[in-house]
Amino acid sequence: MTTNNPFDPAPILEGIRHWVEIESPTEAPEQVNKLADLVAEGYRGLPATVERIAGHFGCGDHLVARSSWGQDAPGILVLSHLDTVHPLGFIERLPFRIEGDSAFGPGIYDMKGGAYLAYHAFRQVCADSARPPLGITQLYVSDEEIGSPTSRALIEAEGRKAKYVLVTEPARDGGKIVTGRKGVGRFEVFIKGVPSHAGTRPEDGRSAIRELGNVIQTLEAMNDLARGITVNVGVVRGGTRPNVIAEEAYAEVDLRVPTMSDADELASRILNLKSRTEGVSVRVIGELNRPPYEKSNAGAALYEHARTIAAEIGFDLVDTSTGGGSDGNFTAPHTATLDGLGVDGQGAHTHYEQMYISSIEPRARLLYRLYQTLR
Repeated sequence: MTTNNPFDPAPILEGIRHWVEIESPTEAPEQVNKLADLVAEGYRGLPATVERIAGHFGCGDHLVARSSWGQDAPGILVLSHLDTVHPLGFIERLPFRIEGDSAFGPGIYDMKGGAYLAYHAFRQVCADSARPPLGITQLYVSDEEIGSPTSRALIEAEGRKAKYVLVTEPARDGGKIVTGRKGVGRFEVFIKGVPSHAGTRPEDGRSAIRELGNVIQTLEAMNDLARGITVNVGVVRGGTRPNVIAEEAYAEVDLRVPTMSDADELASRILNLKSRTEGVSVRVIGELNRPPYEKSNAGAALYEHARTIAAEIGFDLVDTSTGGGSDGNFTAPHTATLDGLGVDGQGAHTHYEQMYISSIEPRARLLYRLYQTLR
């Protein structure tokens, strides 16, 4: 049967499938660019210009699609990423398939489904006879899953020019949208000791690994779940052989903090770690790579507006805060930002990643109405 519903989930899901079936791990820029070709092609014939920014430092290209209207004033910035965490070939383990209300595939939930909904809603706005009050700019980046090192400056520049930022990261736990995210810090710890033979001259050595044990305990003690602060030592390396007192040891640390003052305090404590062992040095490098996204007055007003629209469409839009970072962290400090507007589902970054087909229509309609009504 033919349908005249522009938000019919079946053709939208077919569009999402095409995006999902081009695998796009961050570390395979030629694959990310193949997907960028397809996305750019989708704007052909629409009242929009597409600018392609060549990738660098081993990442793929970024795309900026701008509506032909409203570009002379602050408008709506839509943030999406084309890269996924799944390695090339993962689609054989997780092929696109539909089971009941779930559609499976690498990156379908985080975040190809949401990115496609934003694109589809833009197509609908272009098909309307009247143009919405604000211009719309859609930014698709190639490196969000590794912390957006090559796109951050672009995201911040576009974010400062915009009046509103909508992020198509997936919804949380049953369709909640995100109005707060923790800041993310990444640190590397380098420890240098003195090597010696562990059997014959242990007293001559100063073990870097032993000192790493001290450092790990100090870092672990910084965890404060009540305050929402997490410090995770996720990678450790050290030593050469079991019979050598280790000269070197190394660790990688992930920090999550809810507020900027927590960020300043914890980053300073981590960067200033000191050795407790004579003859062993500890050096820490790193920084906050995403500032906390705190719920601001402007962000709260944007959320209330979205909640009203959702109620008109027929669903209850609940907001939440999450520990994961996104590109919304870069815009929230200075521009009203709403995140988690993508599809609902589960299993981001897993072998059972899936989106709920029932979330396509209400969430596509929500994006479409936001485009139409924000002013």
